[in-house]
Amino acid sequence: MSTWTETPGGGRRRGPRGLARAWVAVLVRPRRFFATGVRPGDQAPGLTFAVVVAAAFTLGWLLADPGAIPAITESAALSAVVVLLVVIALAAPVGLHLTAAVATLSLLVASIGFDDGLGLRDRGGVSETVQVVAYASAPMALAGPPIAGLRIACATYATVLVWYGIRAVHGTTALRATVAGLPPAIAGYWIGYRALAAARSLVGV
Repeated sequence: MSTWTETPGGGRRRGPRGLARAWVAVLVRPRRFFATGVRPGDQAPGLTFAVVVAAAFTLGWLLADPGAIPAITESAALSAVVVLLVVIALAAPVGLHLTAAVATLSLLVASIGFDDGLGLRDRGGVSETVQVVAYASAPMALAGPPIAGLRIACATYATVLVWYGIRAVHGTTALRATVAGLPPAIAGYWIGYRALAAARSLVGV
């Protein structure tokens, strides 16, 4: 997790400016970003990116809806800081790797059910899958405010991005990318970032 290779392009430089460039690049030019910005064994930038996205989501949520801040301490501000630290130190890294594990299993299932003629050596590894899941979460940085339409739109775009990423990194077909991409998208973006709950609130379920 500490590996950070030389900048391969796509905006993945160190520091806040590099993170900002990566965020814009994956949102605006996802095909190019996933083709050039993901490298084997280079998980540290992806982890950092995912943590920043989760922190931005949490901060946006707590600022827009102070009532969502749990009463951890007598001070609401201090409680918000505690929540943010838990997200940064624990929830975001664990969530990223659980979602990547789902994506890895989905890829295995897709490779069994849909033969595209590619061997396992032609596909990316687990580290690349972790990076795809991390960078595809980029829209969720904007989904903090508890606005159902906003969260649904962001999760939908994140789902599209993970599809782009799987196709680019694993060199697979559109159908297999769909089969492999939907489970991690649902687990990571729709459930993890509460977009599914927002959708249910709209339909009254």
